[in-house]
Amino acid sequence: MPTFDENVAIPVDDGSIAGTFVTPGTLLPGVLFIHGWGGSQSQYLARARQIAALGCICLAFDLRGHAQTKPQFETVSRASNLQDVLAAYDLLAERRHVDPSSIAVVGSSYGGYLATILTTMRPVRWLALRAPALYMDSGWEVPKLQLHKDQDLKAYRRHLVPFADNRALQATHDFDGDLLLVQSELDTIVPKEVLHSYREAGKNARSLTYRCLRGADHGLTEPADQRAYTQVLVGWINEMIFGARADHVAPAVHEPHEPESPPTPPPAKPAAASPAAAPPQPATAASADAG
Repeated sequence: MPTFDENVAIPVDDGSIAGTFVTPGTLLPGVLFIHGWGGSQSQYLARARQIAALGCICLAFDLRGHAQTKPQFETVSRASNLQDVLAAYDLLAERRHVDPSSIAVVGSSYGGYLATILTTMRPVRWLALRAPALYMDSGWEVPKLQLHKDQDLKAYRRHLVPFADNRALQATHDFDGDLLLVQSELDTIVPKEVLHSYREAGKNARSLTYRCLRGADHGLTEPADQRAYTQVLVGWINEMIFGARADHVAPAVHEPHEPESPPTPPPAKPAAASPAAAPPQPATAASADAG
């Protein structure tokens, strides 16, 4: 990978010493992590470190109403949390060495729901959704907690929802990047019908990868389920990034050169009978993502 040198002066005591930053000469993909309702950025830091090791710049953050702003938990609305997501996205896209045309967004549950809407407001190249929640469009400005009182979400999530009837599903339908959907088999909060609604809506994506974590619940309470999700996510991000890099690799250019002397042709040989054609070799089956 090419590098870029930047000379700097390092203040020390009353003077300075010279130094040189050596940084990647090419821009890097950015990855934004959006946690679920009741969660925090800490749930994604280990995964962010693994993905950063692939050559990405990652940002995890706390939505308002969580962590240090927990007092707002009962009053924060979807509208306010979407502004949080936009602010975090903009900070990542403006970060030095981040390629603003190569942003991945990873969202879980409520964070996945917000992530889909983000794609209608900012460029997103890769979108990874684990158990993305689904809410009715009404009550956008009311406290998020109020939705569970005003909307029969259990019934709403137990049937397929047409993409045209829901803002998040419409956003998924309009998304033309690469999409990962991860279902938890034993999820009672975001049941399989919700994932099927997102899957139907996402058919226009450049690619659609669907994975089901067997025996997993919504919160991935078992360590084995956490590891399984990490493996799926990191593997998919790795595939997307290396695929994108391969698309930008220019073919090698071979300079023509003159040989020192023309090659001597080999002596003529008597013609021989053509051997029987070798039987064709069986083709190797290529693996394909479900979905």
